[in-house]
Amino acid sequence: MGKSKIYVLDTNVILHDHKAIWKFKDNDLVIPTAVIEEADKFKKGNDTLSYHARGFMRELDLISDGHSFGKKGIPIGKGLGRIKVEPNHPFPPELSELFKDDTQDHRILATAIWVRDNNPGTFVALVTKDVNLRLKSKAAGMAVQDYLSDKIEEDKLENRQREVLRMSLRSDLMQALCYGPETSIDWKDVQELKPEPNQLFRFEWESGSDDTACARYDADRGKIVLVKSREAYGIRPRNDEQKMALDACLNPKVSLVALTGGAGTGKTLLALASALEQERDYEQIILSRPTVILGNQDIGFLPGDQKSKMSPFLQPLMDNLNVIKEQFRPGSREAQRIEAMLTMEKLVIEPLAYIRGRSLGKCFFIIDEAQNLTPHEIKTIITRAGEGTKMVFTGDVFQIDQPYLDQWTNGLSHIAEKLSGQKLFEHVFLRKGERSALSDLAAKLL
Repeated sequence: MGKSKIYVLDTNVILHDHKAIWKFKDNDLVIPTAVIEEADKFKKGNDTLSYHARGFMRELDLISDGHSFGKKGIPIGKGLGRIKVEPNHPFPPELSELFKDDTQDHRILATAIWVRDNNPGTFVALVTKDVNLRLKSKAAGMAVQDYLSDKIEEDKLENRQREVLRMSLRSDLMQALCYGPETSIDWKDVQELKPEPNQLFRFEWESGSDDTACARYDADRGKIVLVKSREAYGIRPRNDEQKMALDACLNPKVSLVALTGGAGTGKTLLALASALEQERDYEQIILSRPTVILGNQDIGFLPGDQKSKMSPFLQPLMDNLNVIKEQFRPGSREAQRIEAMLTMEKLVIEPLAYIRGRSLGKCFFIIDEAQNLTPHEIKTIITRAGEGTKMVFTGDVFQIDQPYLDQWTNGLSHIAEKLSGQKLFEHVFLRKGERSALSDLAAKLL
């Protein structure tokens, strides 16, 4: 095919991003027939995999536009390489005993090896998000790569985890920030470069006092403002990060919040408490998790209606709701209000399965375990937001259950990176576990 590099794409790449074929610059692409066969099995359905399968077929058909791929393939577009669909090929004789099972993965690998052997002098690599197939490729001596187009750079991910700026502050500035009439200071008194909107700070007294102050840059006022310790429906923050997280969830100017951190740091509890505190400002509070929906999982095997099927998966959200209810006496006005919201369906816990196509106006939407969502799924959810809607995504990017996602490619990391510096967005990384001493110990040492 004549280019400096040739990439052979695995099925999971196009099911992860159906526009992947446009993202390899001027390099050539090969799509094994096995990939077309696998994609065909996913084309019917309403989940994300089906969406990408159909999208990929349309992209490929649009590029070919009635032309045959032939031996050299056809141009993808201006400034891009060529693409061809390659029939399946067997393994060379020396590898035939290494991979005896006739699987689609083995067919794709065998075709990639054939492409390499028939293009001497050209770099050929198999691109797959399947770690197991990458290991098999390495065992067979085949160059292999992960799909890196949507991968957040490691140093940027680390910056997002330590994005609270910590510094000492002169006593007069600390006095103005903590006790002044406006509880704010000019950003020029703190640093030379103008902070990004919603940049978080943790100030210490220059005199050496143990007291600290949390602050946030308010782009509308052009000031660094004090983040005060607030209470939401009986829940009080126990550390500085929780104080900042609660402030973000209660801030009406911030429509999108990402709360990340390990187990027991209070992400979901703070989001839910802030939603209940502001329930009069929203028509509905929706809680959900991506356990079933936007992925390739099915809830049909459980008996009962939608509520019965989703109950086991959404129980962690109910656990957090019960923690809030326990802050009040049984029969108190607050406890009765929670029960009334559940009865009237102002507070609902539902699957993400039916989010596509909806328009969510004036609601507080909490998405738990968002690290298991792809960037496309995150986009699908956020684009459902109507006027007056606030969304809070919570999750731990180091506890991912999806086989083709990691801490660099999941949707939660993407919004923290791509939307950083936007007025409507704020990200808080919570470090300290507050669930219990035992939970915190396990998180640190196990």
